[in-house]
Amino acid sequence: MEKIKGTGVALVTPFNTDLSIDYVGLEKLLNHQIEGGIDYLVLMGTTGESAVLSKTERQEVITFCKKINAGKLPIVLGIGGNNTLALVDEIKATDFTGIDAVLSVSPCYNKPTQEGIYQHYKMIAEACPLPIILYNVPGRTASNMASETTFRLANDFENIIAIKEASGDMDQIMKIIKNKPTDFVVLSGDDGLTLPMIYMGAEGVISVIGQSHPKEYSTMVTEARKGNIANANALHYSIYDYYEPLYAEGNPAGIKACLELLGISKAVVRPPLVEVSPTIKTQLKVLLNS
Repeated sequence: MEKIKGTGVALVTPFNTDLSIDYVGLEKLLNHQIEGGIDYLVLMGTTGESAVLSKTERQEVITFCKKINAGKLPIVLGIGGNNTLALVDEIKATDFTGIDAVLSVSPCYNKPTQEGIYQHYKMIAEACPLPIILYNVPGRTASNMASETTFRLANDFENIIAIKEASGDMDQIMKIIKNKPTDFVVLSGDDGLTLPMIYMGAEGVISVIGQSHPKEYSTMVTEARKGNIANANALHYSIYDYYEPLYAEGNPAGIKACLELLGISKAVVRPPLVEVSPTIKTQLKVLLNS
């Protein structure tokens, strides 16, 4: 569990202008994370546009990332979906060599009941050989995982060890932190809420902005976890102005624009996503040059 505390970064999948995978950019991005001091990598999440990658592409990206990382940082692999039986089959067929944990998003679109969410994760937990991080992001799934469901899963399955909470509901988050099992880890799923969540008892984040600003963001998390409030606050506010333009036109379009301005990888996204507007790019450029 110590491996998933601190700052994890949900990596983008860089693309070339012809929409093929940009492995040169991906290598630059990985090295930027390693050198920036983050604690672990998260592959094949929403930010990685896993939904628009083929099965072959996903495996090629995972293999490439493991090669470049070369064991330097722990790796969390995103495996989620709304077809529970298919997801169980995928887990059983996956080679988890070099993977430390699985991040699995609550089912989207189907809008299951709380019992349905519980049964979904029950089947995943029984099939998965690795620790599992729950992922609650109702803004994308159209279905909130209630704190009571989180408690049930945390208490019933030893390999369900954490939750990435991106509900934005601070009351729900506090209930989880207050009533969770002692060794269950709560992670922020919202960059801008990470600092207050750590002050309330969360133990880290799976971040987006951490990949453009790995040193600043991971240092902020470390300082906050140590109780160095003044230092953590200063770092938080030093990057605070990025949050609005970074997410104004969606993720990962915003962070990809930022990475392009930093010379790491291109701003290209795959349909149905589109690149951010010139207005947003200008706002990000001003912030980077300030």
